[in-house]
Amino acid sequence: MLKEMAATYAFKPDSRLNEGVLARQLETSRTPLREALNRLAAEGFLVFRPGQGFFCRSLTPGEIMDLYEARAAIECEAAKLAARRADPQDLDALEAFLEASCADYQPGTSPVELVRLDEDFHMRLTALSGNAELSRLLENVNGRIHFVRLIDLRTLSQRDGPEVVTTAPHRRILEAVRARDTEAAQNEMRGHIERRLEAITENVRNAFAELYAP
Repeated sequence: MLKEMAATYAFKPDSRLNEGVLARQLETSRTPLREALNRLAAEGFLVFRPGQGFFCRSLTPGEIMDLYEARAAIECEAAKLAARRADPQDLDALEAFLEASCADYQPGTSPVELVRLDEDFHMRLTALSGNAELSRLLENVNGRIHFVRLIDLRTLSQRDGPEVVTTAPHRRILEAVRARDTEAAQNEMRGHIERRLEAITENVRNAFAELYAP
């Protein structure tokens, strides 16, 4: 729960966390809470300042770019390895998941659910790379950009309607992996991740303005 609160900015960016209030809110003692806060700081979800305590992280355009570049590096390598290594039955299972999720990519589906479905597809594909470290790294990056992606999908759905969010990019990635075309798999993945980066940065600026508002 604490990790979700940090990832979704339940605390205002740059604000100091009150450990006493948090302990009461989460119905836990200070020792396990401090251990959890230290883990989240080590994973990049919070910032620890000696002598001051734990703070909710902010996200600058540069940090967003860094995280998306890291995500692209992880997922492009995972797509390449999946194209080389994935078993046909595992690819069939991923395609079945994609088919089953199509019904959820409809008007009325919440951005929270759309982000969950998208993250699920990408984690499943990365698992097919056969590299557990890539999966671990992607899980961390996903958590740290979860808020960014949630804001982007919310803005996109409000502006253009939720029907603009489709499974088409995922299908193209899967087709390239199934064809064992490592270059196409990487290109499709990179294009999918980087396509909206400029708009995402602006959307996050606007969302942070809302968070900072009293």
